[in-house]
Amino acid sequence: MEQAQDFFDESEALAAILDGLESVDWERTTQFKGWTINDVIVHLHYWNRCADLALTDPEGFSEELGELRKALAGSGLRAYENGIVAERGVDLFEAWRALYTDMGERWAKLDPKLRVRWAGPEMSVRSSMSARQMETWAHGLEVFDCLGQRREEHDRVRNIVVLGVNAFGWSFKVHGHEIPEKMPSLQLTAPSGVVWDFGESDQQERITGPAVDFAQVVTQTRNVADTALVAEGPVATAWVAQAQCFAGPPETPPAPGTRFVQT
Repeated sequence: MEQAQDFFDESEALAAILDGLESVDWERTTQFKGWTINDVIVHLHYWNRCADLALTDPEGFSEELGELRKALAGSGLRAYENGIVAERGVDLFEAWRALYTDMGERWAKLDPKLRVRWAGPEMSVRSSMSARQMETWAHGLEVFDCLGQRREEHDRVRNIVVLGVNAFGWSFKVHGHEIPEKMPSLQLTAPSGVVWDFGESDQQERITGPAVDFAQVVTQTRNVADTALVAEGPVATAWVAQAQCFAGPPETPPAPGTRFVQT
């Protein structure tokens, strides 16, 4: 399953800038909701564990999901994750790396169509891996930004682009808006220079630009105003203003100029 390798490679790209990080730097605050780097890796490690539990122990996953929902009504997600994952700094890094390495190897051997439980509807293991890659890529960016580094992008970002395309209707529904009848056409340039086309050709409703920028917009790691995307037409313009490829309640993109590589 190619997506398992993509998840592993995305995790390795993040691990490369964390390996050898000084203890004090793990408490550096990112531009995402005041999360520290520790918070970011705790979050990624917790949900990697949940994804793997859904595969290896479905009943155990359901029990964990029940506890998580109780926490959401009380102390909240951040406090719950930080309580479940006890490691910090180097110990957290090693635990996170050991699990994603193990998952990358084991999940690559699975039938991509195998179904697993999740917090929402059940999904295929292929979709589960794409979601883990998306989370790693999106939250990884705030770490790259915080440490003043630019990430080298690869065509595996296509998995995240596809999640964004598939979430076209969701991006309107979650915000309480009527879903447009037709998705705008997309013409996106991959990191390799290949052009990816999605949807039917439409000169009135279309989005063009770098595929990485589209992925940043649908994961809400950048405001569309801070990207090179060009949206033409009212539906295309509305989509990039509220795009959301992840589940949960409606979220708003960062304000223009608030997410960037720090120097």
